[in-house]
Amino acid sequence: MKDSQVRIRIPIHHPKEHRQASLAKESSGSIATSLQKNKLMQQQPGTTGALPPIAKTHRRTTALTSTIHTVGAMLPDTGTAPGNTYDASRRQGPQPHLRPVAGRAPRWGSRRPWLPFAAMAGVLVLAMAVPALMAWPRQAVQPLPSGSRTAAPAQPNTAAKSEAPVTRLPGVPPMPAVPAAPARSVPAAPARSVPAAAEPDVRVYVTSTGRTETLPLEQYIVGVVAAEMPPSFEEEALKAQAIAARTFITRRLLADDTSGAPAGADVTDTVKHQAYISKAKLTREWEHSGKSADLTKIRQAVRDTKDTIMVYDGKPITASFFSTSNGYTENSEDVWAKAVPYLRSVSSPWDKQLAPRFTETVTLSRQSLFDRLGLSRAAVTASTGGGSMPEIRILSKTEGHRIKKIEVGGSVFTGPEIRNKLGLRSAEFTWKTEGDRIAITTYGYGHGVGMSQWGANGMAKEGHTATQILLHYYTGISFANASRILS
Repeated sequence: MKDSQVRIRIPIHHPKEHRQASLAKESSGSIATSLQKNKLMQQQPGTTGALPPIAKTHRRTTALTSTIHTVGAMLPDTGTAPGNTYDASRRQGPQPHLRPVAGRAPRWGSRRPWLPFAAMAGVLVLAMAVPALMAWPRQAVQPLPSGSRTAAPAQPNTAAKSEAPVTRLPGVPPMPAVPAAPARSVPAAPARSVPAAAEPDVRVYVTSTGRTETLPLEQYIVGVVAAEMPPSFEEEALKAQAIAARTFITRRLLADDTSGAPAGADVTDTVKHQAYISKAKLTREWEHSGKSADLTKIRQAVRDTKDTIMVYDGKPITASFFSTSNGYTENSEDVWAKAVPYLRSVSSPWDKQLAPRFTETVTLSRQSLFDRLGLSRAAVTASTGGGSMPEIRILSKTEGHRIKKIEVGGSVFTGPEIRNKLGLRSAEFTWKTEGDRIAITTYGYGHGVGMSQWGANGMAKEGHTATQILLHYYTGISFANASRILS
């Protein structure tokens, strides 16, 4: 019994020989099978009784060490010394999870030879799927609507001039810095494209021929700008005039307003509505008479502002304009007895510097003055105490520095009323009597409500854009498309 125990201990103290014998019989990489075989070896005939505790310990340690070294030889080198792995295993002692499980087949045994190939196939499928997922199209990021942006990108405007240093006169407020092109909110694109509204026609009664001419709206605006503003004016002033003229006719077309025009016409070609030069006359007297460059300039201004109008509360405004201010424009109620929120008095100092006929003096006889104002000689004599000329006295003035009420020979007239009766250029005037005659000097030209054309030209010369000009003369307005309004 003692000799038998010695024979059994000899291979235990030589793990190298034991490891070689085990590897010849075991499957490579199977820890559970190796442990099972070691257990069976303890039960072979020729070994009687249980091994001493020391032999069991040495045998278990030898088998576990042999298995760990075998598995370690199969793993890739990670830079950790084998001795470190062995020491950690010894410190931990026997590993319960490495004990053999009865009836469990080897992981890569003969019953499942397809498992390695399935694993390799899965790796190949994953390798091909990753590039496909990386190239999968992603939803493009939609731009934010214009209303939610903190700073909208600047819109290009090839027609606008570079802003020049502005010479400001005393009492003139600074101009707002706004883009040359009217700012428009761009709505989200509809699911289906909507065809653009057709350009409306305008029916113009031509007084020289007595006929009504029908033409597209934009072509009508060319005729109005050519008639209402000198082509020598700055481009931005011509653009402002085009927008004002388009706004005026759009308002009438929207309201179906044909007042003051003959049957079958929308407007006349006179200042009663808007002055207008017919297409035939433009061709005959402009294109073929050395003014083709002027006509081209006007047409370009109309194209640059195409379809743009001024609105207030979403509706086209009454875009009134006049030739020359006296330094200020008028509140609408001082001329037409109706207050309009966007027709407010503003300063206009450019006219005095540029307008060639800023002041003009007319002389009237006493009799002509009586006749135009509807005054009788007896009434005038009674009011003046026997004098030859009626007494003239200003009672009040408007915010635009024009005469609001005036007394002549005992009768009271409004400023616009006496201007019309006497045929004066402006409601601001001074007078001087010379014997039986009276000399009246006027300042500016026109009713004074809305945009001053000479003022617009002065602003354009200082570098202001058409939009800035209109925002100055029409208080609180914005811009819209005529086609959308009329549709």
